Amino acid sequence: MIAWTIYVTFAGAVLLLFAGPALSRWIALATTLAGFAVSLIALFQTPIADLAHFTTIVRAPWVPMLGMEYHLAVDGISLTLALVTSLTAVSAVLFSWDVDHRQNEFFFWLLLVVGGSYGVFLSADLFLLFVFYELVIVPKYFLIAIWGSTNKEYGAMKLTLYSFFGGALVFIGIIASYVTAGSLNLHDLAEFPFPPQFQSWAFPVLFLGFAVLAGIWPLHTWAPTGHVAAPTAGSMLLAGIIMKLGAYGGLRVAMNLFPQGFQMWSGYIAVFAVIGILYAAAVALRQRDLKFVIGYSSVSHMGFVLLGLATANVLGVSGAVLQMFSHGVIAALLFAVAGRMIYRRTHTRNLDELSLMNLNRALPFAAFSFVIASAASMGIPGFSGFAAEITILIGAWRIYPIAVWITGAGMVLVAAFTLRALKRTFFDTVEDVKSITSVTSSHRETFEPITLAEKLGAGLLMFATLSVGLYPKLLLDRIVPAVEAMRFLTK
Repeated sequence: MIAWTIYVTFAGAVLLLFAGPALSRWIALATTLAGFAVSLIALFQTPIADLAHFTTIVRAPWVPMLGMEYHLAVDGISLTLALVTSLTAVSAVLFSWDVDHRQNEFFFWLLLVVGGSYGVFLSADLFLLFVFYELVIVPKYFLIAIWGSTNKEYGAMKLTLYSFFGGALVFIGIIASYVTAGSLNLHDLAEFPFPPQFQSWAFPVLFLGFAVLAGIWPLHTWAPTGHVAAPTAGSMLLAGIIMKLGAYGGLRVAMNLFPQGFQMWSGYIAVFAVIGILYAAAVALRQRDLKFVIGYSSVSHMGFVLLGLATANVLGVSGAVLQMFSHGVIAALLFAVAGRMIYRRTHTRNLDELSLMNLNRALPFAAFSFVIASAASMGIPGFSGFAAEITILIGAWRIYPIAVWITGAGMVLVAAFTLRALKRTFFDTVEDVKSITSVTSSHRETFEPITLAEKLGAGLLMFATLSVGLYPKLLLDRIVPAVEAMRFLTK
């Protein structure tokens, strides 16, 4: 049933090409809600035992001469990421409710990104996975280049070039794997005994290709630039879904197909992960643009995902998958508040200017949402960020205890830049303000109240991070058996 997330999403995208502008937002909302409903039904109705292995759900010939198939499968990992995709998609549509410039095209490209992401998470044929993976790139470019803001052409082109560079490395790895094993089926490839010498170079090529999209240091610079240039929904999709495609590809393809190659290079992955956590957090601490702060925060938090993957044990890798879900929800909420609730009303993201506006009184719901997102981002107990990061750190302690000590400094920096952004945006004290209730922006426009659509979108994301934070067993019961079935785990 989970395969219907792909079909419904692409059907909605096609329908938008023929619908009138007045219906576009409703079609997009209905489409994403249908995907969310299908994901929830699959989450609760699929027996946990069936999610322990990458189980085929659809299989049909595609290009028989080359052994390509339309082959979809699901396990606890892919189901978790399909769920965060649907959550982010619904919220992105709600936060784009008043888009009035070329509405049909906007929601068309948005649904293509969402549908392609579902396809990546469910593909069991290596070439099919690559097709969906590349399908996401073009919509990203148009969303940023047409509806973006700050340096949108530069941001769109930089993101696209980095994506194509990573995609080229992935394609080389796929061709090499196919020529060596004679199959594109991920089940068959996972069982094929690739020679250690082949794995020693094929693994870094494939993993690096995917890791570019995951924001690995030092190939991370597209992420903050792309986040800042993108419209609110684009930033939410980039942080909430697209960065997860890279981490998922590294896990599902590179690590699981080439376990010996992974063991050779896992230490280097851990080093780059720790550097990414520290470096991005330090840079975020110096930013004055709120979206740049959140953009570098995303790179730092994705470093935890890479560190978890590098541990090669059940706890660390399971924590990495949980962190993909958690970061997707939290980052989407942060970008929604910064880009839609704040920037749309104040016309500035500069922390110095925002600190003069008493936004905690003028926009109390925005302040409340940002406090919740900040607490989750800092890993406060009770939120999904804590459950994910503590699982990763326990797993990492067994293999890289020094990395955990260093990462602790990174967590302090995360708290520092998050609290700085929160205080400067909402809670700086301004003297001699005559009327708090009629605070105006730098353009002398009275702030509009937070809309119902924005409240619903933020409420959905806050509910998700709280639910998983209070009851992580809901997802871990499905993630852990799937991780235990991976062939790269250290025994």
